[in-house]
Formats: sequence, C-alpha cells, structure tokens
Amino acid sequence: MKSALFTGAAALGLILASVGSAHASPAPESSTASHQPTALARQHGIDRAGDAYMGWTQNTTTTAAPAVMAPTASVEGIDVSSHQGNVNWASQWSAGKRFAYVKATEGNYYTNPYFAQQYNGSYNVGMIRGAYHFATPNDSSGANQANYFLAHGGGWSRDGKTLPGALDIEYNPYGATCYGLSASAMVSWIRDFASTYKAKTGRDVPIYTNLDWWSRCTGNSTAFNSTNPLWVAKYASSPGTLPGGWPFHTIWQYSSSPIDQDRFNGDMSRLQALANG
Repeated sequence: MKSALFTGAAALGLILASVGSAHASPAPESSTASHQPTALARQHGIDRAGDAYMGWTQNTTTTAAPAVMAPTASVEGIDVSSHQGNVNWASQWSAGKRFAYVKATEGNYYTNPYFAQQYNGSYNVGMIRGAYHFATPNDSSGANQANYFLAHGGGWSRDGKTLPGALDIEYNPYGATCYGLSASAMVSWIRDFASTYKAKTGRDVPIYTNLDWWSRCTGNSTAFNSTNPLWVAKYASSPGTLPGGWPFHTIWQYSSSPIDQDRFNGDMSRLQALANG
C-alpha cells in the first residue's frame, strides 16, 4: 500500500550506461514460520509473512494531494503490492498516474502473486514502471536478497519504460524495529544490497525510507546520498527534512488514499531519463 530518485544531469551521470545480466540464482529461501507479524503490523493489514508493504505504519494517516506550485514540475504515480490485487490500470491512467512501482519480493522467501498483472498491466497502459523489494535484513545478507529480487522481477532493461529496482528499507513488521542490527551493520547490509544490484544491472537502487527509521536504524547515515536516489515517505504537505543528508528527494510518497500516492520530483523528461539510465 505505501510508496525518490535523483533528477538532473549530475545525478544521472552517476548511473552507468551499460547493464549486466539479472539472472543470478538466489540462496535457498528461508522459512516464513519465524515471520509472525507484530500486533501493530496486524492493525495495518499485515497478517502473514509477505504482507509487508511500503509505508505500512502510515496507512491510516492520509492527506489530500499537496498543491503543485508553479513552476515546479512533477509527475504523479502510485505504488502497489499484493494488497491491491488486480489493479485497474486504465482507471489509474485516466486519473493521471504516469508511473508505478510494484512490490516484487520480500526477504528471500516471498514473491508477490499479483506481480505479473501489476507490473505488465502498468506497462501495457503506458506507464513507466519499476519493481521494489521489501528488505528483511535479519534474514540473510544484502547480496542474497538483491539476487533473490533480481531473480523474481527486480531486473532492469533500457527500454525507456522500466525504472531501476528500488529497496524498501523501513520498520520491521515482524519484530525489532531495526531488525536486531546495529547502525553500522545496517549500513553495511544496505551497501551489500546496493552494490550487488548495481554489479548486475549497472543501476543504483533508489532507496525508500523515512527520516525517523533512517535516523534510528542507520544513525542517519550519509553513505548513500551521492549515489542512490531517495524515495522519501512523508504524509504531509511537503517532504520535510530529508534523511541521510540527501540534498533533495527524487520520489515523495505523500498519501495512501485511495491508494499509495507518489510524486516524482521532475518533469516527464527527467522520469524518462531515469528509466533510460
């Protein structure tokens, strides 16, 4: 249910022009038996392993679409997971949505059963789309989960319609907020995921997070703010203070009503440039 990428020539220059194969085999999947949702997670619709979604702790807090003040350029989009089931993409297009992110995987044990309908459907209606991975850093290494993501829909191709795969790193719906990792260990895990993804695709993963979680669980690390686009979650009239020293956000998830609402920080040409790498 919930849903920031660099814009501008300087940031895009950080993305490699060539891409590699995305067919690495993941390690064996971990059991879902240990992934019992917390009471809070159950209140937000997470009933079993795999149900986590972007911004799950915020899905009862919604805002109206913030005003776009000229000359600010932006593109509207959404993000979806299994919670939405089969999406009416024609309706979303008619509502002005021009990009979408679709949950592909969680940890190294779950794939979204609606992924094909959501990922291909958004593409077929004309949207620029990408996949995202919900991280569970206590289960396996960043490299393992990046490879699992790549093997189950998280790849990238230079077709002008595919955004680089995104890493959703946020509150743990199955236990300790920071997954039992220290701030330095969490930064290392994220680096492992990001470097593995880039080695296989040539792209820097956008990182979806929020100021509170990033500050608590990475020590507000600035390790990624010059390489990885920021997708910030903030249900308010503006993105507010950004985490990790990022100079600006690329995507802003600003509401969950009636579906997760996202705004790309740039015009359509910049969104297409991000897709093209």
